[in-house]
Amino acid sequence: MRLHPFRALRPAPDLAARVGAPPYDVVSRGEAAALVRGNESSFLRIGRAEIDLPDDVDPYDPRVYARARENLDRLIARGALVQEGSPSLYVYREELGGRAQLGVVGCVHVDDYERDVIRKHERTRPDKEDDRTRHILAVGAHAEPVLFAHRGRPAIDRLTDAAMAAPPLCEFAGVDGVRHTVWRAPGTDTLVEAFQAVPCAYVADGHHRTASAWRAARERRAANPAHRGDEEYNWFPAVLCPADRLQILPYNRVVRDLGGQSPSEVLERLAALGRLTPARAAAPSRAGAFCFYLERRWHLLELAPESIDRGDPVRSLDVWLLQERVLEPVLGIADQRTDKRIDFVGGIRGTRALEARVDSGEDALAISMFPTSMEQLMAVADAGAIMPPKSTWFEPKLLSGLFVHSLD
Repeated sequence: MRLHPFRALRPAPDLAARVGAPPYDVVSRGEAAALVRGNESSFLRIGRAEIDLPDDVDPYDPRVYARARENLDRLIARGALVQEGSPSLYVYREELGGRAQLGVVGCVHVDDYERDVIRKHERTRPDKEDDRTRHILAVGAHAEPVLFAHRGRPAIDRLTDAAMAAPPLCEFAGVDGVRHTVWRAPGTDTLVEAFQAVPCAYVADGHHRTASAWRAARERRAANPAHRGDEEYNWFPAVLCPADRLQILPYNRVVRDLGGQSPSEVLERLAALGRLTPARAAAPSRAGAFCFYLERRWHLLELAPESIDRGDPVRSLDVWLLQERVLEPVLGIADQRTDKRIDFVGGIRGTRALEARVDSGEDALAISMFPTSMEQLMAVADAGAIMPPKSTWFEPKLLSGLFVHSLD
């Protein structure tokens, strides 16, 4: 892996808690507007700049991207964001519920994405790529880092431990209870050298941002007749975490209706797929099992282990098994990407949120999943394969606004 120190735009230490914001794609327009109320420093004003424009302005309107650039310039002019005097690498720790997610922050090269040194496991949507590419080019910066996983190495662990022995650059708790701490990494050259021994990294969270960084770099290259390959626009920021320090939560499902069937008919068809029993808990305790919430009761479906091809990295995934054995044949949902009858609920919201959706009548059925493992994710990416949609939910999320990377 090529790792590149950069002159980050970072919040002034006393404003870090006000600048740091959720990623653009985990909050709705209304939620973003509520979060920034009374806070002119929130980075959501750059990531979701439409909140500063009338409600009838489309999020993809050119005025939104222009406003994002204006808002970034304002934060810099006010001293809320300050650019480092020299290139650095950082260590970023997030703590939630007694668990710590820890990674090295630096820039990676778009060519490594193209050459599959940075490996993917998800298809991207062109409209979302278009949006973030336009955002990068209009703002002249990458607004937020991408979360990457790598197979950890003791040499890197020793260097991150050394960084955390020093006083942090900033430390604060977010509104969601996550504690964020940032250190400057000493011995930059040593850390860069240590990452050269890492053969590849895996996109954990941020496929659209990664693809958009690559597309933005291609546009800047095309506009630069003297392009060399080492210009700053060829790099984009990432937080590189050892895979065993990352936590994947389940990505649960809710289904709007039963496709004209009665609840008893659905349960009868589920029972034909494996062992169906009343559930003792609202979430399955192992892979190859699913919990279904129907008519205010949880039911546990356990598939026969011998019916699962564990040698196939995709077809052995619970999200694949659910689609192939339940969603399409039982409920008539052929494509989770486009079918409006299905929706997705991140595991951080818990199973109570699933129950509330069904009990309110908004949905007819909820499905609680066992989480995909990091080893499964990496196996799919190593095989050059693609996971089914909504296979992983990473938590905690990286905050936006803590490490802004300028293209020039």
